[in-house]
Formats: sequence, C-alpha cells, structure tokens
Amino acid sequence: MTASIIDGKAVAATLRSQVAEGVATFQAQTGRAPGLAVVLVGEDAASSVYVRSKGKATVAAGMISVEHRLPADAEQAALMALVAALNADPAIDGILVQLPLPSHMDAQAVISAIDPNKDVDGFHPANAGRLATGLPALVPCTPLGCLMLLRSVHPSLSGLDAVVVGRSNIVGKPMAQLLLGESCTVTIAHSRTRDLPARLRAADIVVAAVGIPQMIQGDWIKPGATVIDVGINRTAAGLVGDVDFAGAVEVAGAITPVPGGVGPMTIACLLRNTLEAACRRDGVAFPL
Repeated sequence: MTASIIDGKAVAATLRSQVAEGVATFQAQTGRAPGLAVVLVGEDAASSVYVRSKGKATVAAGMISVEHRLPADAEQAALMALVAALNADPAIDGILVQLPLPSHMDAQAVISAIDPNKDVDGFHPANAGRLATGLPALVPCTPLGCLMLLRSVHPSLSGLDAVVVGRSNIVGKPMAQLLLGESCTVTIAHSRTRDLPARLRAADIVVAAVGIPQMIQGDWIKPGATVIDVGINRTAAGLVGDVDFAGAVEVAGAITPVPGGVGPMTIACLLRNTLEAACRRDGVAFPL
C-alpha cells in the first residue's frame, strides 16, 4: 500500500482564496482593509525569505502589509517600543515578530508585550491559556494548518488516537490542545519518550514536530495512519522532514510531503488569523 499524498499547496490555495473573499467583504463593511505588521530583527537569510513570502501573500489577499526591520544589534528597548507603537496603531490588526530573535533579546518578553488581540502568531500567554481552556483564541498558525490538513483526510477526528512528537509552545503543545478539542485521544511524546516506536505504532494520527531529520522511521507507523510532518530540516541531501518519507509512504494511509505539505498552510493560516483579528476588533462576523 502506498499512502495518498496530502497536498498542502492545494489546501492552502483554497484557504487563501476564502480569506481574500472575506477580506473583500470586511472592506465593504468597514471601509478599510485589514493590516498585518511583520517585524524582522537582523538579517537571518531564512527569516528574510519567509518575511518576503508573508508580505506577498498578505498583499495578494487584499490586506495591507507593513514591514519593520531592526538591525541585529538593536536594543531590546527599541523592539519593545516598536511593538507598543504597533499595538496603538488603529490600522494594524495583526503583529508578527519573526523568530528567532538575536540571542541578547528576551523573546518571551517581546511576545508577551504584543496586544493579545493582535497576536496573529497565537504565542501570547493569554491566547495559549484560552486555547488550553477551550475559549476562543488566536491559534498558532502551524498547528492550525496541521488540523486543517487532517480534516481534509478525516471527516471526523473524534475518537482517533493521536501522537504528537514534540512539546514546543509553537507546535507541539497547541497541536495537542487542538486535537483534544476534536475529541482525539492525545499523547504528547518527544525525543526522550521511552519506546517511542511502540507508541507510534498504536496511533491513527502522527504529528511529527521534533526537529530531528528523519527521526521517525517507516516501520514505526501504524498501517493506514495519517502522518503530518511539520519538520523542515536542511541536510546535504536537501530539505527533509522529521519522518523518513520513503519508508513511511509505503505504510501510512496519508502523509504530507516536505516541502509542499505543512509549510504552505502556515502562511495561509497567518492570513486567516489576521482577518479574524480584524473582524473581532471591528465587531464584524468572521466568515471562516
């Protein structure tokens, strides 16, 4: 059996189209377009490429894209002042500070300084707490995208056994909360989990977000399981995920490729979150 490939590009294109329609409706109702501000500190090459992609996608969806760049040696106080100014700017609905930040900066302090209602990355403690307690929240983009990919395969996730490999605040923990919200039975595993292969072989859903190239082997996957590979690792052989794709594709029922799986969903969900934040701020019904 060969797994069906989950086309993240196609699912993301559909979502971006829905967001663009929602933006047009929002603008007709409010007389303005939603605004997204992206802040980049330093000249990290990968981050610069990602920020450009976000800017293009934002404009393509009919939103206002604002980009702020600070030098790598900028003081934390300068970044905090910029965040405060964006919090107060009525034209800005979403604020995203590109991570990672330079080592002399306190990333958690910066994230916590963002207005939770403009926190389109979903990393603010207030949004994390709301997600954990089942209240409406701005949800981190990558886990939200993973959930949408899972829904594209499974009409219902209720009752399925899911293992999330990874425990970060960015992917692992919010992913587990979203799956719990879908009535999955959820295990959070990580690089130190005892007998990880045995746990994965019992899982209907595997979300790999551990950051170790091809750590998860094909024979660890339950036949017919759905595998969502969040990993993007640069190796001598090119980009690879956290799952050994060649082995897993022979066993799984459905699997995301790397690249072309989760990655496109992250930016599409950022646009979705920005529209949601704008709708909340203006008291307009969110269409998605």
